[in-house]
Amino acid sequence: MGKRRKITGSRHGLQVVTLCISTTMVLVLLGLLVFFVLSARNLSAYVRENLTVTVMLSDSVTDAQAVRMRGELAARRYTRGADYISKEQAQREQAAAMGADPSEFLGFNPFSATLELRLKADYANRDSLRWISAGLKKDPRVADVAYQEDLMDAVNENLSKFSMVLLALALLLACVSFSLVNSTVRLSVYSRRFRIHTMKLVGASWGFIRRPFLRSAVGIGIVAAMLACCVLGGLAYLLYAYEPGIVAVVTWRELAATGVAVFVFGVVIMAFCSCVSVNKFLRMSAGELYKI
Repeated sequence: MGKRRKITGSRHGLQVVTLCISTTMVLVLLGLLVFFVLSARNLSAYVRENLTVTVMLSDSVTDAQAVRMRGELAARRYTRGADYISKEQAQREQAAAMGADPSEFLGFNPFSATLELRLKADYANRDSLRWISAGLKKDPRVADVAYQEDLMDAVNENLSKFSMVLLALALLLACVSFSLVNSTVRLSVYSRRFRIHTMKLVGASWGFIRRPFLRSAVGIGIVAAMLACCVLGGLAYLLYAYEPGIVAVVTWRELAATGVAVFVFGVVIMAFCSCVSVNKFLRMSAGELYKI
């Protein structure tokens, strides 16, 4: 009798370890997907906010007027930042890029002073850029406004496609993950189906029978979530070590939200699958238990 209990306990312990490992792997995948979905939003904003609008100033505008104008534009609701590039600075930059100074054979500085505007992500689209450009051109201090409209459209289109692909992957992986965890939990409960039937025969309520299974499932979900968070934290550290600039896209908010999502998924999925599996065997008669 003691030996049989030992063997049964050993099998149950092995099932718990197997269930914990499989759940951890599923939660790591779900956590990665949540992480990429949240980071994609920041990446979209980061890319859009780094697309610039070049405001070319008239030759009559002095440096003091240009600096004052930069302050005015920086205060507008659509501007995230503004940089002033003087005629001399533009000349030096172009000479360094071309390897020759055009003013040496032209006899004058052909470059104009410019203001480089970085827009907020919500305004980095075709319609907003058109009315922003039209408003800027009305200013007598502005000679012209230039921006890469085709590049802006391409960026927005590619980001939209990327978001749709991530959403489709999220739905697919959620279904697959639920199916895998549900199958594993059902196998674990299946091995104790006769114990469930025995408890039902002696008059135990369904809630009383379900309680230890739910408690065990929630405990396994928490442990699996902790392991998954450790794995995801290690991957995030490796990503930061490889590319420190990633902090511009991945912040502590995304990491915290991913961790919370992993814990919620782990507890909810395990509890739900355990409840469904136990209820299935509670509804079965003794004859049906022997047939499955």
